[in-house]
Amino acid sequence: MTRATDEVEYEQMLLSRHAFLNHRGGRSKDGQLERSAYVLLSRIRVQGPMSIGELSEAFGLDASTLNRQTAAAMRAGLVDRIPDPAGGMARKFRLTAEGKRLLEEERRVIVASLDDVMADWPEEDVATFAQYLRRFNSGIERIGGRPWPRP
Repeated sequence: MTRATDEVEYEQMLLSRHAFLNHRGGRSKDGQLERSAYVLLSRIRVQGPMSIGELSEAFGLDASTLNRQTAAAMRAGLVDRIPDPAGGMARKFRLTAEGKRLLEEERRVIVASLDDVMADWPEEDVATFAQYLRRFNSGIERIGGRPWPRP
């Protein structure tokens, strides 16, 4: 007998394959943000300036991986390094005006795509789906010990 979690696993796998939700790299040739840059910029947007150590802890990645990602984002003009606003030793990364602009543009494209996907859904169903998705993500974050701040 198939359990409901078997169906969730399969549907989650299908969801992960859809290209409009999974852009690849810093900035692609068509101007889209790569997935890693999109996630990095989204985290900094919600939390504010972050150091390599804070990013490493937030993503559960080693510092060398974050150094490569932030270096690519800096080369693309998406983030810059600033002194810690709280006076700490570590320098922090913040979004540049271009980084904010591209992130917001990318978000608009993704939201428009989601609007198309759910065009025939009643607004109540969209809101319920958002609540379940937040609950699902929060459960993953709880197990992983890495809560993600929400706007």
